[in-house]
Amino acid sequence: MTKTNLITGFLGSGKTTTILHLLANKNPDEKWAVLVNEFGEVGIDGALLADSGALLKEIPGGCMCCVNGLPMQVGLNTLLRQGKPDRLLIEPTGLGHPKQILDMLTAAVYEPWIDLRATLCLLDPRQLLDAQYSENDNFRDQLTAADVIIANKEDKADDRSRAALTQWCETHLEGRELRFASRGAIDGALLDLPRSGRQVPASAAHQHGQNLERGLGALSLPAHQRWRRSLNSGQGYQACGWIFDSDTQFDTIGLLEWVRLAPVDRVKGVLRIPEGLVRINRQGNDFHIETQSVAPPDSRIELISATETDWNALQSSLLTLRLTMPD
Repeated sequence: MTKTNLITGFLGSGKTTTILHLLANKNPDEKWAVLVNEFGEVGIDGALLADSGALLKEIPGGCMCCVNGLPMQVGLNTLLRQGKPDRLLIEPTGLGHPKQILDMLTAAVYEPWIDLRATLCLLDPRQLLDAQYSENDNFRDQLTAADVIIANKEDKADDRSRAALTQWCETHLEGRELRFASRGAIDGALLDLPRSGRQVPASAAHQHGQNLERGLGALSLPAHQRWRRSLNSGQGYQACGWIFDSDTQFDTIGLLEWVRLAPVDRVKGVLRIPEGLVRINRQGNDFHIETQSVAPPDSRIELISATETDWNALQSSLLTLRLTMPD
């Protein structure tokens, strides 16, 4: 049986960073797998996890639990039966609802395959101060479903967010484990805590489409196409992502300024620059970048917004930052 954990958390809570930390500190004799789901179509998290050494399956473009769970079943079955990992980490989109996923993982058909352990929910306590998050059904239900709450981004906390977390815990913690972390640096032993099996309500608001024609895996570029844009929307959010070919590089300073000023809630990207590679992660005003000398096979960036956004204007300014010849 494969030890399995659900790693949940709303947009920007630090799920992928936490998984990267867990993978970097796992027992080297164990084989781990990750089933990752993103709201957008282009698949940024898969690129971020590509060098982690884990078996990886992506389900971009919606939610793995929707459309009768077909995308999740395909990815889950492939990892369990072909990969036979010692541990499986499942990262749903930050807009995903945990009930359908937990129901599937506890179904009789998976009893011989899955040893379901604690569900971990990443929480940026500052989100408790913002009604956009705190009044969102999925945000609340992710916390309700969790066995362990990780109050992440402790290095960003202030007195107001700490007070909000304390108040939330007084009302809602209900015997769950509460741990604090910065940049997802958590103790891997948390994964082996038992699952409580608490009931999770269904969310009537959790409705959006799923692109089944493409199947599993992030979008890629057809031969001779220099770049491609993809749009997705649901649950009051909209996403726009771009993929650029391996010959495209971006002006480093211009790109970082474009990301900083983009009027959106969330930006993630892995892009080629003259120095090699830049990994971009922006949630609100929190902006983290990391550079490496080895460039990725392509460049991809995804933006998510809770308000109407002029994607054409953002695209026009992004295209001017290419250092290669325009199309």
